[in-house]
Amino acid sequence: MEPIIFIVLVLIGYALGSAKLINQGNEALVERLGQYHRKLKPGLNFIVPLVDQVVMEDTTREQILDIKPQDVITQDNISVEVDGIVYWRIKDIMKSFYEIEDLQGALTQVTTTTLREIIAQNTLEQTNVSRVEMHSALLFELNNITKDWGVEILRLDLQKITLPESVRKSREEEQAAVIKKRALITEAEGEKEAAIKKAEGTMASVQIISQALRSNPDSRDILRYLVAQDYVDASQKLGESTNAKIVFVDPANSSEMFQELISHPDNPESNGKKHENGNT
Repeated sequence: MEPIIFIVLVLIGYALGSAKLINQGNEALVERLGQYHRKLKPGLNFIVPLVDQVVMEDTTREQILDIKPQDVITQDNISVEVDGIVYWRIKDIMKSFYEIEDLQGALTQVTTTTLREIIAQNTLEQTNVSRVEMHSALLFELNNITKDWGVEILRLDLQKITLPESVRKSREEEQAAVIKKRALITEAEGEKEAAIKKAEGTMASVQIISQALRSNPDSRDILRYLVAQDYVDASQKLGESTNAKIVFVDPANSSEMFQELISHPDNPESNGKKHENGNT
């Protein structure tokens, strides 16, 4: 009876020792007598106790690697501080274990080096504007290196590019100058449009007056009245100013024009009629 119990216990121990449960999203590596034997997939797997050994179990899901802020010099010799995040996953767990000693450390170093090389090929303006192109270049360079480690770089996001204080102030002043220039251009265009509208209004007024003068027999008297009225309006506006002023008036025409305006201030047409009837 005792040998049977012993055999049963041995079988139970063998079963327990040979059964390996791998969680979903993970994979494991098995070595037999010190050499790579096979890969264990998610689920229940069996190995040979004392002969086989699980040397590694790791996830094949997407992982995140935080890149600490790095001092980088751009092509135009401006030192900036850049930090980012790398999203990666293991595609071949055997290569990730046997081809590289410290996978995460190696990923950090190669990402930092490649980031510096790519930014050094671009100016500060290109670094800020061409983020998409720079990300594509970084992914291409990184995947060329990490494919031998069984790792795929999915994406790399540059979280922040910190400029030196002097450069930041210069960019703010430049931006303020651009905004001021844009405002001055807008104001000048508005003044130009207003001047054009005013000129068009004046032209229309002149055309209307010209047409009225051609069709009215008393046009000469009406025109003289309008000119005299302009003189009086201008004189009133000048009189409102406290500054000294000099007014030049045509001596040949001023007396007659002002006499016409004083005699008939409100009715230029009656002025013309009285001239016509001889009432001056």
